[in-house]
Amino acid sequence: MSGPPRADNRPPYARIAGHYRDLISSGELSPGDLLPSIKALATKWEVSTATADRAMRLLREERLVQGIPGVGTEVLMRPISLTSGAERHDRSSKTQSSWGVGEKSSGHTGDIVAAPEDVAHVLDISPGDDVIRRSRVYRDGHGVVSHSTSWIPAEFARVVPELARSTRLRGGLSLDLIARATGRHVVKRVDEETARIATAHDLQLLELETDTVAAILVLTARFLDADGELLEYGVDLGAPGRTRRTTSEVLQ
Repeated sequence: MSGPPRADNRPPYARIAGHYRDLISSGELSPGDLLPSIKALATKWEVSTATADRAMRLLREERLVQGIPGVGTEVLMRPISLTSGAERHDRSSKTQSSWGVGEKSSGHTGDIVAAPEDVAHVLDISPGDDVIRRSRVYRDGHGVVSHSTSWIPAEFARVVPELARSTRLRGGLSLDLIARATGRHVVKRVDEETARIATAHDLQLLELETDTVAAILVLTARFLDADGELLEYGVDLGAPGRTRRTTSEVLQ
């Protein structure tokens, strides 16, 4: 069972920005809507005007809003976002849910298959060896976000048999279930992003017409335990037209 919600330990400006970012992402705030003034935000959130201004500056840097002199802060057109499997793992560890705002997943499958050559290379096994393959499709109000596949060493099917079943996992992501069953936790993650023209198989997985010509992002993540052993290899195919965005704090 899921535990109580985790406390939000982000600094106040990040909490304020996150609140309005979620409202924009969900469509509750539409392009052209005005956000409260800096003074109103400071009063509402019980923070200084400098903190409120920093929150709005962060949203401007992310191109979610723009400041209009004499008018206020206006919501811009929403980018159609693309979330990676690595970000879903981070989100799950904080909120116990891998879904982004407005997202759902469907088509969950799980089985033991012969490892393709590229996957075998990453898992350091021979092509054709057994491997657990789990897949699902993430959707939001714009349609398919991504097709996600998790490749997991076959040994984990003995201790977590539900990994090889075509049902939605209960109690967290596959890595959460593995950690509880074996005590092996993720301590390192290696992320990679590549772009390519979608293959016919990619198009099928993304539910697009087979004669479509589209560029897609392929996001991969290798999740390693304390001994450097691979726990899972995740591959996300991002739907065409999605925007991949990351935000980092820069220390001065």
